[in-house]
Amino acid sequence: MAKDYYQILGVNKDANSEEIKKAYHQLAHKHHPDKGGDEARFKEVNEAYRTLSDKNKRAQYDQFGQVFENTGNTNQGGFNWQGSGQDFDFDFGNLGDVFEEFFGFGNQSRRKSSRTGKSIEVAIQVSLEEILRSQEKEITIEKLARCQHCQGSGGEPDSQVKECFTCRGAGQVQQLKRTILGSFSSYVTCPECKGDGKKPEKPCNVCKGEGRIKNKETIKIFIPAGVDQNQLIKIEGAGEQGKRGSRAGDLYIRVFLKDHSIFERRGDDLLMKLFLNFSQMATGDNVEITDLAGKKFILKIPAGSEPKKMLRLSGKGIPHFQGYGEGDLYIELELKVPKKLTRKQRELLEQLRQENL
Repeated sequence: MAKDYYQILGVNKDANSEEIKKAYHQLAHKHHPDKGGDEARFKEVNEAYRTLSDKNKRAQYDQFGQVFENTGNTNQGGFNWQGSGQDFDFDFGNLGDVFEEFFGFGNQSRRKSSRTGKSIEVAIQVSLEEILRSQEKEITIEKLARCQHCQGSGGEPDSQVKECFTCRGAGQVQQLKRTILGSFSSYVTCPECKGDGKKPEKPCNVCKGEGRIKNKETIKIFIPAGVDQNQLIKIEGAGEQGKRGSRAGDLYIRVFLKDHSIFERRGDDLLMKLFLNFSQMATGDNVEITDLAGKKFILKIPAGSEPKKMLRLSGKGIPHFQGYGEGDLYIELELKVPKKLTRKQRELLEQLRQENL
């Protein structure tokens, strides 16, 4: 049975991309397995978001309704029709491969995309204190970068880039195949220019005609305030350089948060434990504590507080990611039981025990 992705994310069918993204982040926080959430529900939320956040997939989903299923299997480009107790799979994507193989359709776009540089993913660790405000960091990565000697052209500076003699600029050459069904003419990537359709007269001595070389590069990345565990930040065009001046891939920064000795993050809220003596919890007290930003303030402990009681400080949590406001700080009261007692302390406690305290 097809799933209602709008219902899964809890949004209306006319919800815009920002509303869908916000609903996804809230549910992903809630159901993340690392935070004790439901793994099956987490996967369902991710599946719904992958469809509704993609303009084309969402249009297909809205058009076909219960018929369209974005299951992530190999049946991409087709759809599943359910009716009369039978399932019929139509895979139009494979038909394209057949026409490409025998008639060369679609090879032009595939040749262009193959020149684009690869995208890169790197991981960084940040502390809870660091995500209280937006900041810039520098990272150094090794990647295929533009060749400075030829400026990405693939040819020596004094040489010209001319049309490939073999394919006449098409990037493809015709090939005759003999099969049991007869002979078929197909088009394959030109072996001389590797599909570019052009070739430098003198290949670059540094990059050997690729237009790119392995190099270390230091990149400044922007870390928004409130970024969460396992979140991806995309930097367009900062990935590996494509061949001979073609478009570079993208750089993805995956963020991991360091564990904190005092504070625990729960969504955009923070939780800390405060250990108190019995006398402080019974009679009340004013206790100095320090928040995540390092600011000290006085916390009033109500008389008669019990262990596990929660006190909330509004706006002392994590800033909302790409939004306004902050989460809250929750302080869980814990009873501190001394391991060793002085003689006087033991006598006083004995007196309290006699008073049923």
